[in-house]
Amino acid sequence: MIERFYDPREGGRICFDGNDLRHIDLKDLREQIGYVSQEPIMIMGTIRDNLLFGDKDASERDCREALERASANFVFEQEKGMDTFVGTSGIINMSGG
Repeated sequence: MIERFYDPREGGRICFDGNDLRHIDLKDLREQIGYVSQEPIMIMGTIRDNLLFGDKDASERDCREALERASANFVFEQEKGMDTFVGTSGIINMSGG
């Protein structure tokens, strides 16, 4: 409910610092929070495509650091590295978790 995909009903409310979320601009709110779905999703394309989905302006270094922080060093062992295709019909299938 923090993401405001749904608003509370019947007198309920969710507040940040005493401010009802319904009174905060939705765009501003969503720019300030991160959301990790319970259902991980990989887009069809390359590992790089998936990384850039989160930040289209990320540099090569940013992408490498993200993979290292995620303990996904196996990516660097792939013949095409971050340009390896993934997804349901990709070259490698990875666990969403």
